[in-house]
Amino acid sequence: MSMRKDVYERMRYFVLEKIKPNYSAVARQYDVDPRTVKAAYLKAQSDKTSVVRKRRSRRSKLDGYQDIIEDKYAAGCSARSIYDFIVEKGFTGKYTIVKDYCRRFRKAQTKKATIRVEHTIGLSAQVDWKEQVTMTDRNGVSHTFSIFLYILPYSKFKFLKLTLDQKQDTLFKCLFEDFKATVELLKRFGLIICRLSLNIN
Repeated sequence: MSMRKDVYERMRYFVLEKIKPNYSAVARQYDVDPRTVKAAYLKAQSDKTSVVRKRRSRRSKLDGYQDIIEDKYAAGCSARSIYDFIVEKGFTGKYTIVKDYCRRFRKAQTKKATIRVEHTIGLSAQVDWKEQVTMTDRNGVSHTFSIFLYILPYSKFKFLKLTLDQKQDTLFKCLFEDFKATVELLKRFGLIICRLSLNIN
């Protein structure tokens, strides 16, 4: 059975960001079995390991600089500016090597499957958890918590809440609070529209 690309890409993001996913939550979001999500996560981990091994199999002057180049190029930097930057970091290769690498990276990014979802205003939202985040306070005491994140994709409005677990009751409480925040936002937005309308008239 072929793996759904949207689920795989989501798990690939989790692997790259070093986030441990909640299989059940992601499964509900994509309407798939949690085992499918776990399989996609394990495949994404395996693919990343294969890429790392392949890079290490042959020595190149770019070794140690690939991640920097990819990050800078993805951020919109030119090959020349990237070359100048890594030269300051100790790179001894030629500019053409960097230019060619940027070209190959661009082609690889273009070939990746991209799934676009059209969002209707006010009818869709994205919910996610960042689980088991541990931080240490000034007294050396560790605190472990999770982060509930709710995003309205059209306006990019975000609602974030710290929680101590990911239980269903906690999820419903977070959803209730973010719905309430969304309603308040819409009320304020509606008031602004009314005032603008009165000023125009």
